[in-house]
Amino acid sequence: MKKISVVVVDDSALVRSLLTEIINRQPDMVCIGAAHNPLIAREMIRELNPDVITLDVEMPRMDGLDFLSRLMRLRPMPVVMISTLTERGAEVTMKALELGAIDFVAKPRIGVADGLKELSTQIVDKIRIAAAAKIRRAPASPISLPHAVAPTASGAVSASSPLHPARTSAGSSSGLLGRISTEKLICIGASTGGTEAIKEVLIHLPADSPGIVITQHMPPGFTTSFAARLNGLCRITVKEASDGERILPGHAYIAPGGKQFSINRSGANYMAVVEDAEPVNRHRPSVEVLFLSCAQFAGRNAFGIMLTGMGNDGATAMKTMRDAGSYNYVQNEATCVVFGMPREAIQAGAANEVLPLDQIAPALIAKLSEGAGLHHRV
Repeated sequence: MKKISVVVVDDSALVRSLLTEIINRQPDMVCIGAAHNPLIAREMIRELNPDVITLDVEMPRMDGLDFLSRLMRLRPMPVVMISTLTERGAEVTMKALELGAIDFVAKPRIGVADGLKELSTQIVDKIRIAAAAKIRRAPASPISLPHAVAPTASGAVSASSPLHPARTSAGSSSGLLGRISTEKLICIGASTGGTEAIKEVLIHLPADSPGIVITQHMPPGFTTSFAARLNGLCRITVKEASDGERILPGHAYIAPGGKQFSINRSGANYMAVVEDAEPVNRHRPSVEVLFLSCAQFAGRNAFGIMLTGMGNDGATAMKTMRDAGSYNYVQNEATCVVFGMPREAIQAGAANEVLPLDQIAPALIAKLSEGAGLHHRV
């Protein structure tokens, strides 16, 4: 069996050594090179043609994001970012995922050696996923921090014209969907490749959309930046979920990293539940937890969306949602970075429709519009 070949790019000799050791301990992968700056890495990639590279962000002679941007335009390949767990590190990581990185590992600021050893299973798992993932090219034009958007599959949005339309005020609704937005609930689950897939769905939803609840597999410290980035692009308001808050129309709520996120009801209102609970399907937050609560408390008023991701988290619960009367959309294989979670949802019988990513939001809007005059309650 051919081993996964990896090039490590990091300016720290200690990190390069540790990552090389972690990779070489695996029976199915080998580190074929380690570079301390992107210029050397460029030559290594050209000569060695690795399957995956791991890439630090802050390096001498060329910033990791600049290197990633050029790499994904000229020679797209699987990249796993090694990011520092800081506010700036989280913001840059979101940009790296937008540019085409498959995933990231958050390294600690202190105790790097012990921290990376503890993360070794996560590191090699993400390298394996990256090696099998679909690669997309980066946008042709540079994207500036902090808020930007890559072109969609249909070319509807560009970096030069991000969406900043007026939003509905808290609890208010207007327009075609306004009459049903307080009753319906949109529930989204995603993992690897999900940050860009979620963006593709949300930027096309109108300001009077029903409330939206989202679980994206992500560690603590990164979901705040993820929510802020989306909030600058969408008609709706996007934020991290807080325990006990009402889920409002025109708002999307993202599960905080390291917490379990679910919903319940208080009278006619949907409420957010954020808690320190055990991992489910090895994940915290878990799509299974969110979708099961949506089945219980939203039932036929729910719309489920399963996007790209590795594994099977949420598939069984999405079938439970469908059994409870929800209408579910699943991303098709051709547009997934990783088809694991959508495949499992389809095999579980959870999908009403299987669609390309750029068709999910239009299909959902059309479905909501069909029922704009109907008022179903659980």
